[in-house]
This record gives sequence, C-alpha cells and structure tokens, in this order.
Amino acid sequence: MKIYLIGFMGCGKTTIGKRLAIRLGFDFVDTDELFSTVHGCTLKDYFDLYLEEKFREEEQKILYQTQQMNDVIVSVGGGTPCFQDNMQWILSNGMAVYIQMPAMALFNRLANSKTPRPLLSSSPNQDLKTTIETLLSQRENTYNQAHIIVQGLDFDMENLMAEIKKIKK
Repeated sequence: MKIYLIGFMGCGKTTIGKRLAIRLGFDFVDTDELFSTVHGCTLKDYFDLYLEEKFREEEQKILYQTQQMNDVIVSVGGGTPCFQDNMQWILSNGMAVYIQMPAMALFNRLANSKTPRPLLSSSPNQDLKTTIETLLSQRENTYNQAHIIVQGLDFDMENLMAEIKKIKK
C-alpha cells in the first residue's frame, strides 16, 4: 500500500508522514529529499539553474519512481499534484491524503522557515502572504481530489488512522 501526502508547502507533510509511517510500520519517503539526492543539489539550486518547467519534469520522474515501492508513506512537494497528470497518477497508484491548512497559518510557518522554498524565496513578508494565498487558491481544487482530507492545524492521528482503515476495507 502507498499513501501519498499532499498539501501546500509547510503544512506538515514530512512531520505527519514520519509519524504515520511509524504507526503503520511503513517506510517513509520525501520526494523533495529524493530529488535532492538524485540531482546532487537542493531544490532551490536546481530551480535557479533550470527554472520551473524543467524542475516539474524531473519532479514527475521522481514521483513515478515511487510506483515500485510498497508499504510506504510518500510526502510529495507542494506543487507536485498540480502539474502534468500527477494528481490522477497519485490517485491511481495509492491513497491520497490532503493535509489542509489555512493560508494565514501557512504564512506564519513559512515566514519563519529555515528551508528555502523556490517559489517563495524572493517575496518579502507582505508579498509572501499574497503569494501563499494565490498559490493555495490555485492548487486547492487539485488538493481536494484526495481520498482523505485532514486538518493540519488540529491534526489528529487517530482520525487519520480511522479514515485510512475505512478506505482500505
């Protein structure tokens, strides 16, 4: 079984994914980390060198590598489901869980993040808030196609486990 965690950057996919993997006895994979390992550089460095279009092509190749994995929680980059046919691919190859979070909460997390985010790195705080709101509104319809939607702010692991169990049957 594969469970793909989707949602906006900073929503908690990696943190929740690691905890969920432990609970289920699954492996955990972060496609952003896999991307960096495969390409030998950070996402931001790759993004700066090749721009977004090339990045999205390579990101999809990394996503497709997860098809061979079993009993795994896969945290995907925030934009991954929103490009090419990635969301349909995710829905066809595993269970998608959207970790939903309001724009203001995302802003509060991302404004203080030490992780460089290519799409946000050039935005001062006021622009950062607007950029997050705009990107989130553009991506929300795609994210909402997930099999399960959970709240990132008041995340409840037991609720997620119950939802997974329901769908698994």
